Amino acid sequence: MKNYSILLFFLFGFSFNLIGQEYKLAQQYYNDGEFEKAATLYKKLYDKQKNNEYYFGRYVNCLIYLESLDQAEKDLKSILKEKSKSVNWYVVLGNIYELQFKQEKAEKQYILALEKLPKERHQVIRLAQEFVRITKYDWAVKTYSKGAELLKDKNIFAYYEADLQRRMGNTKEMITAYLNAIEYQENRMSSIQTIFQRFFSDSDYQELQSQLYQRVQSNTDIYAFNEMLAWVFIQRKDYRNALRQMIAIDKRNDEDGARVFNIGQVAAEDADWEVASKAFEYIVTEKSQFSPYFFDAQKYNLYSKRKKIEANPNYSKEEIETLVGQYYEFLNKLGFNARTIYIITELAELEALYLNDLPKAIQTLNSLLELQGLNPQAEAEAKLSLADYYLMSGEIWESTLLYSQVDKDFGQGIIGHEARFRNARLSYFNGDFTWAQAQFDVLKNSTSKLISNDALDLSVFIMDNLGLDTTEQSLKLFADAEMLIFQNRYEDANTSFDQLLQQFPSHSLQDDVLYFKAGMLEKQQEYKAAAAIYEKILADHIEEIRADNAMYKLAELYENKLNDPEKAKGLYERLFLEFTGSVFALEAREKYRALRGDNI
Repeated sequence: MKNYSILLFFLFGFSFNLIGQEYKLAQQYYNDGEFEKAATLYKKLYDKQKNNEYYFGRYVNCLIYLESLDQAEKDLKSILKEKSKSVNWYVVLGNIYELQFKQEKAEKQYILALEKLPKERHQVIRLAQEFVRITKYDWAVKTYSKGAELLKDKNIFAYYEADLQRRMGNTKEMITAYLNAIEYQENRMSSIQTIFQRFFSDSDYQELQSQLYQRVQSNTDIYAFNEMLAWVFIQRKDYRNALRQMIAIDKRNDEDGARVFNIGQVAAEDADWEVASKAFEYIVTEKSQFSPYFFDAQKYNLYSKRKKIEANPNYSKEEIETLVGQYYEFLNKLGFNARTIYIITELAELEALYLNDLPKAIQTLNSLLELQGLNPQAEAEAKLSLADYYLMSGEIWESTLLYSQVDKDFGQGIIGHEARFRNARLSYFNGDFTWAQAQFDVLKNSTSKLISNDALDLSVFIMDNLGLDTTEQSLKLFADAEMLIFQNRYEDANTSFDQLLQQFPSHSLQDDVLYFKAGMLEKQQEYKAAAAIYEKILADHIEEIRADNAMYKLAELYENKLNDPEKAKGLYERLFLEFTGSVFALEAREKYRALRGDNI
């Protein structure tokens, strides 16, 4: 008996191995286009394994390629007698009739397939896929409709139907089907959103929005529609309405504010500071301190309010003072500690740069640096800011001491390079040009592109202007004016620039003087006056080194401050065409395309 079992096992293994070899050979013949040989083998394989309909399907395909349609028809009729539940073969037979130009007979087979469709989900999908294979999308839709009816679930095949409607170009019906799919299975929403992003135009989003409004009103218990509607608003950059939807969901479900917080972040990333602030404000006022988003919402709310003020070219001192008061209110609640370090740093920046209260800003940062347990990176950043404020106050020694500390502590790191750059710039301000240039030459190799570019610019600037007059007086006057600009002493800086132009009327620094004068006017929000000076540089000094800088600055003014996108577009185009080697060329090209409306 044992030997008999071994023999059976051996024979079975041998048979299985033989079938495997024949299958591989059939596949090879099929792929090589030798359909006659492939047909013979596939038929042989199917006769051995009647349960494997794949072999029969390949056999029929071979007959079609060989144009043996009569034989295919005959064999299909035979298998339909054997396997009446395999309704997909009615479709294959119908396709054979179509190839024979027997349209009426083909239609009858398609109708039979639907009539005989069993009440089984996988059979419905299989039949629909067979229709899809021969691009009979409308029949595939009918299949899913019939299947939903048989299974008494109207949305069970909605996802598949939606894909078919998309292929047929029926946008309205596609959207309806996809929304039905979400109603049936909410976890499909992410994949459906991906499909919408890939295929939708603006008008398609409008149709989706319209249908979602109807769904939200008639299906108040399905929050996924509110979430999808919010997503549509985000795609259309309508963050205000997106926020409204997320607040509604948050309130209905008594959530922790996560959805609202995310909308705030999305709006902030797109510089919609008003909506961002409202989102964060909602969490601050409506959620308890135990919400995981409570602290960050307060922090980002202050930041958003600040950016909203800054985005207004005509912001007032009173607005800044109100904001500073809100920063102090926040810190009074949470205290001066390691957790609030960035809030404290921002507060000092507002005091120094917007209220021009340098003593207060210095006091704020010194109080911060007395705290224990500070993050070393954040502490270093605070020291750099404090050093800047000391420099603005004229306390040179305190400033260079702090720059040197950060440089020593962080060595070759980016923040260390930043400290070294600022220290070198301070030496340049003080007229120590040789030492400053040596430092800039080292920093040209910094891993920070910004530091590297700034160091290169100053190194070249010093080299080009050092020694043009024997006393270096012109460069000293210019560097002195730059320091006065850094200290926000614009009138004194203008006086120094005017003195330079008076003493050296034909000096090559003329375009540089104009460029910095325009920059001061920008800082004072006198945008039209700044634009006029940039225009003068382009008219009188187009061959000088500041020309591309001036052109880029002028384009940005027209785009962002003077509301003349056409002029901005023309300047961006001119920049990347005329100044191909400029560091601004690539960015100018991108901004030009954006203003032109390109999808970049």
